[in-house]
Amino acid sequence: MIVPQPYPSPTSGATLLDRRLVFVTGKGGTGKSTMTAALGDLAASLGKRTLLVEVDARGNLTDFFEHDRVGYVPEEIRPNLYCMTMNTEDSLEEYLTIFLKMGRVSRLSILSRIFDFIANAAPGVKEILTIGKIAYEATLMQGGSPKWDLIIIDAAPTGRIVGQLDAPAAINELFEVGMVREQTDWMREILADPRITALAIVATPEEMPVTESIELYQTTRTLDVSLQAVFVNRVLPELFTTTEEETFENMRQPEPARLIQDSVQGEIDPVFEAARLAVKLRRSRVEHIRRLRTEIPVPTIFVPYLFVRDHGQRSTRLVAQAIREEMGL
Repeated sequence: MIVPQPYPSPTSGATLLDRRLVFVTGKGGTGKSTMTAALGDLAASLGKRTLLVEVDARGNLTDFFEHDRVGYVPEEIRPNLYCMTMNTEDSLEEYLTIFLKMGRVSRLSILSRIFDFIANAAPGVKEILTIGKIAYEATLMQGGSPKWDLIIIDAAPTGRIVGQLDAPAAINELFEVGMVREQTDWMREILADPRITALAIVATPEEMPVTESIELYQTTRTLDVSLQAVFVNRVLPELFTTTEEETFENMRQPEPARLIQDSVQGEIDPVFEAARLAVKLRRSRVEHIRRLRTEIPVPTIFVPYLFVRDHGQRSTRLVAQAIREEMGL
């Protein structure tokens, strides 16, 4: 008989939505984009003017809202919720226009072509254009108030997020003075302020995602951005209480099983085995969660496994509702 092991009690992460910038990362396949979309949906429903930023142009963030893909200019996809997709070329052009006072014809100039080459070839330049655009959006004002209450970034996965977030610091090492140094300095000020910026990791209760999350936490302790929440996605429900499991085990004995099978006039062994497998699978993940919470001392937010066929607007709102309940909002 398997002794039930409850998951550790969750810790509230409600303050995550009080930040201005939230970077969401995670190992591929853990539901990083799902969590980004759900957080955006939740924030918008709470009345926050929210911007979702798709860092990867090949991503599918708007699919979670059953909306067409969007470009570099933020587009409203539902009340209070906007979305944009990062583009290095557009980000460069905007930078040249705002900070170097160059008109949009600069795209055709030799200088612009040189910048395009550098952005695609030099380490850290693409990342600095991405972080710079995000930080710039966080500083915009509208009617005397910040344009965005919250910006949520579907950031690079765990394997590449460090390079993305560390880009301003890396560029700082190359330029001790000058305009570039001034630009990266204000970016770092925004990223390093835990009242403004937060990093959230999405993991599933499995060995590799948990290991990568712990390794990322150790690395982020040297970064400007602080890790402030971990989302444990696809948490399976506990099927039985201790008393119910004892009853279940008794039902599997030969005589009770025969009576049940005669009553339903069908094969019941597959049903029993499926239930037992579900119990084993759920409880095999308990230790992964314990390890995650022990080694990463930040708020942990559990998100249940949704048994749905698609990942459209309905499932996004189900995840958002689950997060809301976990956060106690």
